[in-house]
Amino acid sequence: MASSSSKPDHASKDMKTDGSSTLSAAKKSKRNRKICLKRLPKHNDKSMVTGRIKLPDMLVEQSWLEALPDEFQKSYALALCMFVGNEYFAFKDSVYPPPHLIFDAFNTTPFHSVKAVILGQEPYSGPGQAMGLSFSVPRGVQFPSTLKNVLKEVKNDLDCKVLRHGNLEKWALQGVLLLNAVLTGRINENNANAHANIGWEQFTDAVIKTISEKKEGLVFLLWGEYAQEKIRLIDQTKHHILKAEHPSGATVKGGFFGCKHFSKTNQYLEQNGIGPIDWKF
Repeated sequence: MASSSSKPDHASKDMKTDGSSTLSAAKKSKRNRKICLKRLPKHNDKSMVTGRIKLPDMLVEQSWLEALPDEFQKSYALALCMFVGNEYFAFKDSVYPPPHLIFDAFNTTPFHSVKAVILGQEPYSGPGQAMGLSFSVPRGVQFPSTLKNVLKEVKNDLDCKVLRHGNLEKWALQGVLLLNAVLTGRINENNANAHANIGWEQFTDAVIKTISEKKEGLVFLLWGEYAQEKIRLIDQTKHHILKAEHPSGATVKGGFFGCKHFSKTNQYLEQNGIGPIDWKF
């Protein structure tokens, strides 16, 4: 990752939250997903050479490629790409999310559009839950308890109705980077994620550090100790950090409910001349 000597960009002040801009962002996101799908190996290709996914091909959003120009060429990233490619080839449907959605947080939220970051730890492991966006699940998929608690806080904070689905893509389309520290997963024989500690953390640390260095005026929503450990990567003189307990069932009553992070995010953005996020559905 090359360091930037240019003046950091402010969070996107010109990015509105009206329907037309969200629709435009949605079209671009859909286009990016189609490109990823076209780059996947053919379903019946059993070759170890041509039948494996090429991980860098799944990140197609140009603004992120420019922000992280050399990251995939680093030794850890080359090893990560090899590991993930082998995993999808060998275990197929046991690995999540679907390969074209691995970098969906980036392909949905361009670098120049980022206003806020919600950091998760790793993808949901339940059937059909992982979709490349932290805390989010596709429409029609049962809500994990953590997501239920997130949406309950949105409801209480903003006095709005509860979602009937758990797809948070609307947030991502408005500039909320829904980033997991680990972007892929497979449950191993020890009931743990086999994709932890194989390089993803180093990659997403580089992402957070790059955002901190190259942008200004972002809000980082850090829930739980794991996310809050990433504060070391963030320049707190340029960005605003909101901390709370993790919204899991075990800790939610101890400090997540009532944190009001959604209204506080908008308050900070508006104070800095940046359009607020429409968190409601």
